[in-house]
Amino acid sequence: MTRLAILAGRGALPALVAAAQTEKPLIACLDGFTPEGVTPDITFRIERLVPFLRHLADQGITTVTFAGAAHRPRLDPSMFDADTAQMVPRFLSAMQGGDDATLRVVIDIFSEAGFAVEGVAQVAPSLVPGAGVLTGEPTARDKADADRAAAIVTALGAVDVGQGAVVAQGLCLAAEALPGTDAMLAAVAALPAHLRPDPARGRGLLYKAPKPAQDRRIDLPALGPATVEAAAQAGLGGIAWEAGGVICLDLAAMQAAAARLGLFLWAR
Repeated sequence: MTRLAILAGRGALPALVAAAQTEKPLIACLDGFTPEGVTPDITFRIERLVPFLRHLADQGITTVTFAGAAHRPRLDPSMFDADTAQMVPRFLSAMQGGDDATLRVVIDIFSEAGFAVEGVAQVAPSLVPGAGVLTGEPTARDKADADRAAAIVTALGAVDVGQGAVVAQGLCLAAEALPGTDAMLAAVAALPAHLRPDPARGRGLLYKAPKPAQDRRIDLPALGPATVEAAAQAGLGGIAWEAGGVICLDLAAMQAAAARLGLFLWAR
């Protein structure tokens, strides 16, 4: 019998994944990263990872999924148990290789402990739309900008930098890095007019996609209604993303906001 645990970070995603299940999952929250709209059953710390894995097994958990935002927590050396402490060199080595390498080690550790690790697309497929234009209609200029942005995001992802870019008339106005999508769109909104192409010839778009080599069971890029609002404030004409590779938080609300603001939404 399958029993799911959601390893939750901040934001609305853990609650949405939980709501998509036919049976109540166990919600395990990383300490300091409380999700919205759902009450965790347990809070855990990285320094006590092995006892946490044993607790999941004792609860009959067979499958885990990662949902929500989290950054690398500060570790307290005094809190490590003896078994988890033995994992520290493995974590430190992976962290030197960047986020993707670190996340792959996390997946490996849960797999080695006997848990199936599944992505959001597997446990809540309705949150990861397939191909199609969902609101509005991209123009030929928009499609060319999406091609350009996809190439940029692929290049960024190859060096483990980011999962998004903003392109207008072939010009890259911003690329996503550690501060994230919201900061990138705010920076675009603040660009002076002389640094932007004439919007009458194409307002540009935000593009999001997973990194080329990332394990899609964890850290898929996400969009939500707030992203649509921020894209409009940045003066863009729409949002495009890789179909099947990006989580949409409340797609109906995203579509309503895009229609109201005159933006297109395109799962490319």
